[in-house]
Amino acid sequence: MTSKPSASVSDITPGRGALRPARSWLRSDAPSLSLNGPWRFRLSPTASVARDFAAEGFDDHSWDSIPVPSHWVLQGDGAYGRPIYTNIQFPFPIDPPHVPDENPTGDYRRHFPLPSGWSQGSGVVLRFDGVESLFTVWVNGVEIGSASGSRLAHEFDVTGAVHPGDNVVAVRVHQWSAASYVEDQDQWWLPGIFRDVTLLLRPAGAIEDVWLRTGFDNGRGRLDPEVIAGPAAFPLTLRIPELGVEQVWNTAAEVKRLDIAGVEPWSAERPRLYDAAVSSAAEHITLRVGFRTVEIRGDQFLVNGRRVVFHGVNRHEAHPERGRVFDEAHAREDLARMKRFNVNAIRTSHYPPHPRLLDLADELGFWVVLECDLETHGFDTVGWTGNPSDDPAWREAYLDRVQRTVERDKNHPSIVIWSLGNEAGTGSNLAAMSAWVHARDAERPVHYEGDHTGDYTDIYSRMYASVAETEEIGAPGARSPLLDCTPAQSARQRAKPFLLCEYAHAMGNGPGALDRYEALVHTYPRLHGGFVWEWRDHGILATTPAGTPYYAYGGDFAEAVHDGNFVMDGMLLSDDAPTPSLHEYKAVVQPVRFAFDADTVAISNLRHSADTSDLRFRWRVEHDGNPVARGELKVPVVPAGGSERVQLPHIDVSPDAETWLTIDAVLTAATAWAPEGHVVASAQLDRSVRRPVPAVRTRKDWRPGDGTLTLGIAEFISGSLVRLAGRAVTGPRLELFRAPTDNDESPSDGVEGSDASTPGVANAELWRRAGLDRLTSRRLSVSHAADALCTVDRVSSANSATSVTVESVWSLEDGELELRVEIEPSRGWTAVWPRIGIRFDLPDGDAAVDGAEWFGLGPLESYPDSLRAARTSRFSSTIEDLTVDYGRPQESGHRSGLRRLTLTSGGTKVLRLDALPDAHGRRPGYTLSRHTPQQIAQARHAFELPEATTSHLIIDAAQHGLGSRACGPDVHPEFALRPQARTIRLRLTAG
Repeated sequence: MTSKPSASVSDITPGRGALRPARSWLRSDAPSLSLNGPWRFRLSPTASVARDFAAEGFDDHSWDSIPVPSHWVLQGDGAYGRPIYTNIQFPFPIDPPHVPDENPTGDYRRHFPLPSGWSQGSGVVLRFDGVESLFTVWVNGVEIGSASGSRLAHEFDVTGAVHPGDNVVAVRVHQWSAASYVEDQDQWWLPGIFRDVTLLLRPAGAIEDVWLRTGFDNGRGRLDPEVIAGPAAFPLTLRIPELGVEQVWNTAAEVKRLDIAGVEPWSAERPRLYDAAVSSAAEHITLRVGFRTVEIRGDQFLVNGRRVVFHGVNRHEAHPERGRVFDEAHAREDLARMKRFNVNAIRTSHYPPHPRLLDLADELGFWVVLECDLETHGFDTVGWTGNPSDDPAWREAYLDRVQRTVERDKNHPSIVIWSLGNEAGTGSNLAAMSAWVHARDAERPVHYEGDHTGDYTDIYSRMYASVAETEEIGAPGARSPLLDCTPAQSARQRAKPFLLCEYAHAMGNGPGALDRYEALVHTYPRLHGGFVWEWRDHGILATTPAGTPYYAYGGDFAEAVHDGNFVMDGMLLSDDAPTPSLHEYKAVVQPVRFAFDADTVAISNLRHSADTSDLRFRWRVEHDGNPVARGELKVPVVPAGGSERVQLPHIDVSPDAETWLTIDAVLTAATAWAPEGHVVASAQLDRSVRRPVPAVRTRKDWRPGDGTLTLGIAEFISGSLVRLAGRAVTGPRLELFRAPTDNDESPSDGVEGSDASTPGVANAELWRRAGLDRLTSRRLSVSHAADALCTVDRVSSANSATSVTVESVWSLEDGELELRVEIEPSRGWTAVWPRIGIRFDLPDGDAAVDGAEWFGLGPLESYPDSLRAARTSRFSSTIEDLTVDYGRPQESGHRSGLRRLTLTSGGTKVLRLDALPDAHGRRPGYTLSRHTPQQIAQARHAFELPEATTSHLIIDAAQHGLGSRACGPDVHPEFALRPQARTIRLRLTAG
């Protein structure tokens, strides 16, 4: 065993020893041997444990076994430590480049047989596709080298260390190293060998690297090859059979550009790929080639000459059991799901993904912003003092990271932008990275959001800009200074394409106002869309001591510092279930738009390059949600960017029911990502005859009474409802509280917030201060009239002088029981309200209320600033499915625009409520849950909710919007619920 010094955990050098230059991740027929599988493993609490384990004869029989790839903190049920979640914070002292002595260190060993013939005139390479964080490699006791860059590929030349027969590879992995300071992404810290380990034979005459640059112009393809190979590899042959290309290069000097006729272009909508091969006598390499030209023309980002609009998501590698370990079947379904929800772009936040993910992106069709493995966000805690981004000592490490990023993935047509990293401040090292990328790849532009002044990047990028600020960036003629910019720098940035690299923080229930951002994209061509933060929650599957499974987040593993449930911020839950926000996103960004005008509809194709020949347009007519007619519109093929106006079908309008026309654009044939008939876009037209709302009956014969009586299906004692349709019930009680969403719990930054917000204070905190979660009431009066009961209550909370007066009038109207509730706040309320509603509590009794059928907006939850995915029809659901299992329990399940609601128990209808619009035509919404808002607000996880014995129905006159305040703008003023007088009118009948 050699005694040469190894890399120290405080060493900022990116690699040592027999580390080979970065190159493409290629498919080759040269022999290879996967070293994935069980490895012997030992975890030590510090980095100073003896290194004798690398010797060939070391006895590792007492060690444990661990799978490779994996993260050791996700193995052994805590035997090897636990995950740590931080967003910005470093989980160790900020003392760069040093890390604590308490540094978990994993030692790995594996035996492997060298296949026969490998040691004769050939090179042998050991490849690691991902190891967190710093690792050192030995083969047969010989130290080979070390490397850092957790999400980057590293290859070592082990030719001189391997021998025929049995060999042993040993790897030491340190959880913390100097590299950890530049890998502070918003995610779990998950150490270990988490991607593939492969032994590669490099035969004499092998091809070292291939880059097939492409371009496209009016049916002609351009192929600009770069091949790295020694003289012994020639002659080389390039073949693209579908295009009739067979080009032989006898020497490196003959490798030149080819122009090819009859080429179909690649785009995210039509991801046309051609199988290509580059061969020598010793090696056959296969690639898939997509022809496209990427360019910036003025302030427009173009592919194949057409402007691109990114309807994208930020995608981390995350799985509740595997962490960042890649599973191709799961990844393929993940990307197919993106396509089904009209996502067309991926930002690989904030590192290169497993290389096969990019093969899938090429095949299924995505615009990809490929990001380098770089983030130093924790230095924000100390005002960016000591940030490596502007320290020349770190330049080699920065350049190594971007070189490994670009070289590995340069062949992918889906990658249209290179990104230097994320939230690493700014400085000369980032500028050096950009210069290297520009020199290496002159076609694809360079992105980095932190370059606010645009000194070294090609695209103006921002995070979480408000709608108003985004409009200022996009509007021609705008002169206001941009963030951190002088007037001259502002003008320079406005002359570039603009991207929201992160927006619409999808944490918990939200975000709201997605449609307002989308409208700007179609108004101002400089704006090119953006990437929602983010695609999926990062919950880790865990179990309670009682054995109940749940998805854990920050703090659930007793971390010293953590950022709570901020890691649960995706449009997909940890178990792959789409949230309502993903359905909302799909509806907002749908690539086909419908504009109704009298008896016609204009159908516009907003796609980049695909016409509508893959779609057919189905229509249906419903009366009060009941289907009465259906058919198919005859729509000419609409080219990308075009529009066609077509005649609507004849619609039989009902005189006594609402009449709705729905048009769906659906796939004519199955694709790789969706079945035939999949709905791509949808729209509704209301053709209802306007019918008068029954007037409120004026009564003048009110007189005091004790309030004990029966009105139809309702029974009262002392003015309080006790039974309804034969079931025990309490209420209605005023409900102004909702279990705060993650956005509600986040302090306002004063950006695009309502005038009822308080900068620096969370709305939820204002609600608790006002006592909205603990209202009490005092009855002011009880009175009777013929077939009617009226109660007046004053509702307030302890230590508060503000109040709400609630007048509830029960009456028999035309044989039906009607409830009218007048809600009027006192003066002095200063904050927005979460809701204005009334709550009924329905104890289980003989049978629980366990479901609902309704006519209104659905099928999923909807809120004032998140309504685009909702449609008007009839729906039904179990009570469990009415709410969403967000990572942290919170407000969920509100259905807007209610017309009729029927509560069910065991499939039997038990109570029907007809909701009448108020004097302004506004309709209420409803929520049906097994827990009260107050109970939900107390729980950090679903398993902490108390055992339910009652169903709770809330009829809301109004709800506060959702916004994106957990990381972004507040609820837009239009959707902020200020204290106000509202009316709720219901007609109730037995089921």
